[in-house]
Amino acid sequence: MPRKTIYDIAKEAGVSIATVSRVMNQSPEISEGTRERVLRIADEMGYYPQAYAQGLARQKKNRIMILVPLISNYFFMEVLAGIQNEISGNDFELTIFNVSGNGETMYSQVETIIKKHVADGYILISIHLKDEQLKNLLKYDVPLSLVDEKYGKMDSVITNNHEGIHKAMNYFINKGYSRIAFLSASKSSKPSLKRIKGYKKSLKNAGLKIDDSLIVTGNTMERDGFTEKNGYQAMKKLLNMTPLPEACFCASDIQAIGALKAMREMEINIPIIGYDDITISDYIGLSTVRQPMYKMGKQATKKLINRMDDHTREPVQTTFQPELILRRSTEVY
Repeated sequence: MPRKTIYDIAKEAGVSIATVSRVMNQSPEISEGTRERVLRIADEMGYYPQAYAQGLARQKKNRIMILVPLISNYFFMEVLAGIQNEISGNDFELTIFNVSGNGETMYSQVETIIKKHVADGYILISIHLKDEQLKNLLKYDVPLSLVDEKYGKMDSVITNNHEGIHKAMNYFINKGYSRIAFLSASKSSKPSLKRIKGYKKSLKNAGLKIDDSLIVTGNTMERDGFTEKNGYQAMKKLLNMTPLPEACFCASDIQAIGALKAMREMEINIPIIGYDDITISDYIGLSTVRQPMYKMGKQATKKLINRMDDHTREPVQTTFQPELILRRSTEVY
């Protein structure tokens, strides 16, 4: 997108180039109404005159802002631990902003924060926006780093989710299971949709029938369904099926924890694999697909600090490969 100029601002505001220049130079000769109109249009276009941009650079805030949709999510907590570790040797204040909603509502909140230049750089964790929305954020010329999302013109850190799902499903398939359930989060959630797609692809590649009735979620959609309660409710549904699923792959560890409770209560055990490898998974013996959340946070922060030092750097995308971790929950007993 070509950078907007003073000529574009003048044309849109219906004033002369000289008037725009006076506004940018804070001349007292301009009426308040004209000043507000010119500044509003400049802001909408993402225009900052060179002198102003240099001023912003000089006015270091020593602040990095983290934008997350749900602060209480375990995935975010472990990514944040990596971020905090990476900035511990730097003189940065870390602030966290909770973005609510989805779609245009989420984008509007993200844009409002970023265009205010309240921080020197921003890390967006699991903020799933459209490519055109991410592209639009570039006009504000602020350092951005994405975690759990990828866009070619921004620094990003992701895990190869399809590979992780493929490893979990292949483990079950190689054990001879064909009736494999998928315990999903909200089917409108972008991460959940990607994992459903990977689940179906793995079944198709193995020549197995795709049974949509085996894709189940709970009734509670708090945190997009990535909760213990959702997993508990979903597993109750699965265990009331006839015939029973032979195995179950979960969209997240936190749902798998709820699913394990449902199995204990109903005294029915089926092999189960989660996704993430949050810290508690090791203590309860949950088999899972490990994504290096801590490393993702550290890597995203390194990228951001590098970009804060040099805005002209080429964006770099890092993709971590997941690992299948086998524990007690895949044992049949």
